[in-house]
Amino acid sequence: MRLLAFVAISVILVISALRAEQAPMSLHDEPQPIPPIGFKHGDGRDYNLDDWRGRIVLLNIWATWCPPCRHEMPTLDRLQDQLGGERFEVIALSIDRAGVGVVRSFFEETGVRRLRLFLDETGESVRKIGGFGLPTTLLIGPQGNELARLVGPAEWDTPEMIAFLETVIAEHTGKQTRP
Repeated sequence: MRLLAFVAISVILVISALRAEQAPMSLHDEPQPIPPIGFKHGDGRDYNLDDWRGRIVLLNIWATWCPPCRHEMPTLDRLQDQLGGERFEVIALSIDRAGVGVVRSFFEETGVRRLRLFLDETGESVRKIGGFGLPTTLLIGPQGNELARLVGPAEWDTPEMIAFLETVIAEHTGKQTRP
């Protein structure tokens, strides 16, 4: 009985240690190419990912009808507030077919103020990147390649996530996000 308890406690300690050492997102061994993705701003202007070359981008593909997406959106807004600037931006790309009004209402309802409103009503972006669920988030480097991917929700404004992203930003842009 003691041996079984010892083994169980050992397994729990090893799993806890492994989780503590894991980064919030797993970086790819090599940056991956991303196909061209086009989308619109809430005011109707056309954009594509090349518009952010030279910066680190956290591209979050989401929808207002997705409960986990709805839950994480305020954390993305706070992340943009903390790290957003000339070296980093969160792009929350909605694939809502109902249009910009639904997304704008959701932003107002949840207090999202720092994220710009981007929309891909066709949903083509999630298909192009090979997304298998929502939310799907890509960490994109300054050359436009995928550095990491996370399928599913996250708490984007935790101290661990902020520290991880600050390290990635510094490594890929050669500059820290804060003095």
